[in-house]
Amino acid sequence: MNAELPPVAPDVVAAAVESLTSRLRKKLDAAIEGYAALPVGTEGAVRRVRCGEDAEVVLTPGPSGTVTDAGQAVCSCLLAPRCLHRAAVLGACPVADAETVVETEPGAATATNADADATNADNANANANANAGNAVAEGAVPVSSESVVPPAEGDPSSGRAESEPSPPTEAQIAAARGLWTAAAAVLGAGVPAAGAVPQAELLRAAHTARLAGLHRAEAAALRVVRGLRGARARHDGHRLADLVAALSELLLTSGLLARAEPDGSLLGTARRAYRPGGSLRVRGVCREPVLSATGYGGVVTHVVGDDGRWFSVADVKPGGVARARGAGTATVMIGSGGLDHAQLARGGLLIAGATLSPEGRLGAGKGVRATPVAGLPWASGPLGALFARPLEEIVAERLGRAPGVDPERAEQRARELVGCDLVVAGTADGQLIAREIRAGRPDDEGVLIRLAPANGHPDLAHTANFRQLATRPGLRLCVIGRLEPERAATLRPLAVAPLPGTGATLRLPAGWGGHADLGYDRLEGAHFPPSEELPAVTALTEPPPDPLAEAPLWRLRRLVEVAVSGGRRAAAEPARDGDRGGAGAALRRAGFRTAADLATGLAAEADRRSRDVFGRTGEADPDAYARAWLAAAVYLTGAERALIQATWRPGPAIDARPTAEPVR
Repeated sequence: MNAELPPVAPDVVAAAVESLTSRLRKKLDAAIEGYAALPVGTEGAVRRVRCGEDAEVVLTPGPSGTVTDAGQAVCSCLLAPRCLHRAAVLGACPVADAETVVETEPGAATATNADADATNADNANANANANAGNAVAEGAVPVSSESVVPPAEGDPSSGRAESEPSPPTEAQIAAARGLWTAAAAVLGAGVPAAGAVPQAELLRAAHTARLAGLHRAEAAALRVVRGLRGARARHDGHRLADLVAALSELLLTSGLLARAEPDGSLLGTARRAYRPGGSLRVRGVCREPVLSATGYGGVVTHVVGDDGRWFSVADVKPGGVARARGAGTATVMIGSGGLDHAQLARGGLLIAGATLSPEGRLGAGKGVRATPVAGLPWASGPLGALFARPLEEIVAERLGRAPGVDPERAEQRARELVGCDLVVAGTADGQLIAREIRAGRPDDEGVLIRLAPANGHPDLAHTANFRQLATRPGLRLCVIGRLEPERAATLRPLAVAPLPGTGATLRLPAGWGGHADLGYDRLEGAHFPPSEELPAVTALTEPPPDPLAEAPLWRLRRLVEVAVSGGRRAAAEPARDGDRGGAGAALRRAGFRTAADLATGLAAEADRRSRDVFGRTGEADPDAYARAWLAAAVYLTGAERALIQATWRPGPAIDARPTAEPVR
């Protein structure tokens, strides 16, 4: 992809590819790769790409900045519009999301701009976390889904009578079958063979799904296409695990819909832009620097309402790490509040005529008015309830996800900020370890938690602050951070505060408002108590056990990922060599018998070919192979999440290492 080109609607790309002859389709992948590197001419909103002496492609996006009509992409060659130049340039453009419906009050014209900046914040933060090795899903701003999404039909809080879910319509079933067929073809081909033509077929199926109202499946299909493009272009921010998760979600959702499952959550909801939120009083919690490898930098300030709902204010623009550092004290562009982000994180706002995005971002429309108010300490107000719950309960609620739940809603919920009281236990293997402090329980019985920086860039304050904390075992803290859903008992702190009722805690300046933002505020020696006031703690000789890393489930994970990255032939290798690697035996020795059966079944199905009466090899069954792969992927996700949840429970950890063969 070329980031200088405007986003293009999926149906426009699909139609351009479908109009090509079979001879031109064979040249399409190479043409896309070449044209993506060409310079882009800019004339206002118009983009021009010179593809040769007699060919120039002109893109004229609409008011939304997206090419949504075939007439907005024009080529000057004689074969236009059924030419290779036009299709290749459109294939090099980013894939646009579904059309949004703007719901704002009259006069809130700048809400769209705020939405664009906040979207950049999401993308930039996700890219930054991916580059740092974090397992982060889409959506960098953690907010409560209940904050802006109306209650579902049948929810007691909605005030509507509960009704039986209705099955999907015939049009929706047909669209789901088309998505399943296109996704199964991509799975069978693998990343190397899933070029522009298979992607176009998937985009066409996604467009049909949008018209049929299958918003959840359409979003999954678009994520798969973006993942395929990132994998084929070897982008730095690409993660194979994300592509596997998106393809699994697409197959699962479309498969259930094709069977006419009467589950309303399978349909999903259309994305919406800012809408009126009425009057709000929000209190600042902390600031989080945003940094991406694509050159974006800025800040996201997290705030909470009096009723406990989470919101955020984003300020992300091109500028890199310098922009991220400077944005921490930039003016908050909401109404006429006159606060900067540092003051908002330690104070609050009384907002009239607020506008909200579905993700909980606060808009800066013309009709928004804001008045600064005093902040509250973490121990009081809505944050007091946040610290009252043990982490075990929060993790069970956030990470305990059924396979059929909308992954975007579940991931959004899992990434909401959490609060806890911790005591620094020390370091082991380069990791900072802490224990949870719970009333009525000895400190040495608390859950051992790995603390990881939210961003490892050396120009930000995270790493330096972690070095200071690591040298002071016994220090007690109040911490607000984000759970790491794909690592054993790992928390990424965003801010810390003194723990009331003890001297073995931080001593922060009065101007810091009672807490330190770990990405901006640098902790110094004067901010810590003397070493003699820190209680002795049991020295750590090794990090807490990690059942996910010790379990042989990585063998099934490797097979599931190889099936996506290499295609059906790569997944069939274990069946062809008689499982020389011993994956099935290792899984059975450790007690993962279902995983062993699924791995064996997936490899056998990948290698299965039908033969005619003359012994000639026939076409493979893509549906059976897709079902075998999906069963393994769904089981793997559930097993890994169960192991991760177990690490958040106090008591002995699960030992998932293989055991020796019994003596006979």
